[in-house]
Amino acid sequence: MTHDRLKIFTGNANPALTREICAALGLELGQAMVKQFSDGEIYIQIHENVRGADVFVIQPTCKPVDRSLMELLLMIQALKLASAERITAVLPYYGYARQDRKDKPRVPISAKLVAALLETAGADRVLTMDLHAAQIQGFFDVPVDHLFATPVLIEHFKALNRPHLTVVSPDAGGVERARAFAKRLNSPLAIIDKRREEANVAEVMNVVGDVEGRHCLLVDDLIDTAGTLVKGAEALLAKGASGVSACASHAVLSGPAVSRIAASRLEEVVFSNSIPLSKEAEKCSRIKSLSIAKLLAEAIRSIHEETSVSVLFI
Repeated sequence: MTHDRLKIFTGNANPALTREICAALGLELGQAMVKQFSDGEIYIQIHENVRGADVFVIQPTCKPVDRSLMELLLMIQALKLASAERITAVLPYYGYARQDRKDKPRVPISAKLVAALLETAGADRVLTMDLHAAQIQGFFDVPVDHLFATPVLIEHFKALNRPHLTVVSPDAGGVERARAFAKRLNSPLAIIDKRREEANVAEVMNVVGDVEGRHCLLVDDLIDTAGTLVKGAEALLAKGASGVSACASHAVLSGPAVSRIAASRLEEVVFSNSIPLSKEAEKCSRIKSLSIAKLLAEAIRSIHEETSVSVLFI
């Protein structure tokens, strides 16, 4: 792919994914300096001409979340001031997305604030994947392309060709996502209904649907501490499931998540590489990462060439 005006840059959040995307597009990674002053402030300098260029900045806002976000904002502004014609912020993982509404008194709507910051920095367009809540697209006044890691994850589980597979949503809020998986895998759907019967009493997990003698696949958008995931797997096994696997688009995996997965009865937990795995997660034999580089590369190609991206919205 040879496009003089197309340029791709990255911060420090997931350079390996960006290099994969560049390889898929046949492009060199844009040259930039991203370093830190001794007091922790971030310094950015773009090391090549971007005047009139169509620029894509690839940076998931993952751990360390605030640093990743600031790198992205500063790089966008540096490119804007350098007269780039169009800047697309590519966030394979959109941090702060779980705070998308006021569900308690006196709390911020952080997902909206991040959207405002990206626009203020100079982003003309946003490309993201598997938002925690699809309505976050409405927080932007610039075009948003919202992709899904579903095709990559589905391909993996189709290849396993498991008989008697049931797709399971870990909560009521994820039913739509799980239903899309179930439809593509030709599998029935089950739901875990979580309830806290009394204050200070552990959650009770009721399984809605037939899972006895079936292999269950728990489907979520992200896995953070893995507490709910492991409890959900135990609930399914208690109901007679023959085995439990899980998949999610984003491997947030904070706190005790990896040790919980390692000690659980889950057979495997599959993620996309929107967030790079920690060294601890890489050593865990039950955790697997699949590349979304080709999917993102096709989206970037379509946006640059002004062709339809909708064929990728599966």
